[in-house]
Amino acid sequence: MNTTKSYIAKKVEEIKPSGIRKFFDLASGMEGVISLGVGEPDFVTSWSAREAAILSLEQGYTSYTANAGLLELRVEIAHYMKTRFAVQYAPKSEIIVTVGASQAIDIALRAILDPGDEVIVLEPSFVSYIPLVELAGGSAVAVQTLKENDFKVLPSQLEEAITSKTKAIMICSPNNPTGSTLSKEELKGIAAIAKEHDLLVLSDEIYAELCYDDEYTSLGAIEDMRDRTILISGFSKGFAMTGWRLGFVCAEESLIQAMLKIHQYSLMCAPTMAQFAGLDSLRNGSNDVEEMKKSYHRRRNYIVESLNEMGLTCHIPGGAFYAFPSIASTGMSSEEFAEKLLIEEKVAVVPGNVFGISGEGHIRCSYATSLEQLQEAMKRIKNFISNHS
Repeated sequence: MNTTKSYIAKKVEEIKPSGIRKFFDLASGMEGVISLGVGEPDFVTSWSAREAAILSLEQGYTSYTANAGLLELRVEIAHYMKTRFAVQYAPKSEIIVTVGASQAIDIALRAILDPGDEVIVLEPSFVSYIPLVELAGGSAVAVQTLKENDFKVLPSQLEEAITSKTKAIMICSPNNPTGSTLSKEELKGIAAIAKEHDLLVLSDEIYAELCYDDEYTSLGAIEDMRDRTILISGFSKGFAMTGWRLGFVCAEESLIQAMLKIHQYSLMCAPTMAQFAGLDSLRNGSNDVEEMKKSYHRRRNYIVESLNEMGLTCHIPGGAFYAFPSIASTGMSSEEFAEKLLIEEKVAVVPGNVFGISGEGHIRCSYATSLEQLQEAMKRIKNFISNHS
């Protein structure tokens, strides 16, 4: 091979590897580490859903499904979205079952973006948003949300970021990494701007089932927003099905048909047995979801109170399973804090700067682990702060 020539696409070369992965790799070779870094439930998928997948295999359902997914599953997703979140989609033409919510975001961006189109991304944001915008040929415009506003975007910030090239706004509520959750009124403010400037909104609602203090509002349920919203969700977080890689995207028909072209050529369909498990989760999993939610709620209250008591100020996250405390009082950068904490106390957290500039001075702590593990982790963090005070 010609070593003087690069065969790698420039846009791929320029994308940085995930900052989260770096700390997973560091922690993986150490014994006795308590990980508050993993963004997945510590619960296993319900036995009922696992049985449904096993039964589908025993009955020989090992072929492709329709590109858009089992119609039976899409009908159930439509019913779920209508009864649970008050937004209605046609099962045959407005829903695609995807390989996780991440693939749904990918095909949505590739379906709508031409070279040079801009997407407003609210930071701190999940690490894949900006790379996926760039891989789709678009330009990401980061808007920095602030701790003083509980990391919620102000309408004035959106107005300032919009240009003639803006195609869409990307939101995530409840948010990863901050846990901040947009109220109905706050969503109306975003909707008004989207309508005024004729923009689409990609709404990542993967944590919708994990909303603690207020009733969750889907952006698609806001008046006149259904047809300009690309609603992304899935089974990973609320139904504890991360390894099944099962998500879905809902949108008006022309958008879905564009996404379906990309989906059918790149992945054909989501795994059949995973779809049967998802079908069972929607039909029989509500009690399991509620029990998980109660457990996360208790853990949230414990970890936020503990962090604040030790001087790492932390707002109360409205949803998801992340706390995002400030470590500014220690005088360390996010990366320095996370690296030293891992080496000295064997607690793995994610430095806030991997989620964008406004995440600097913070760390992300996942409380998707047992209360006993959280209690031990808080003791270790408190000892770490004492040693560096």
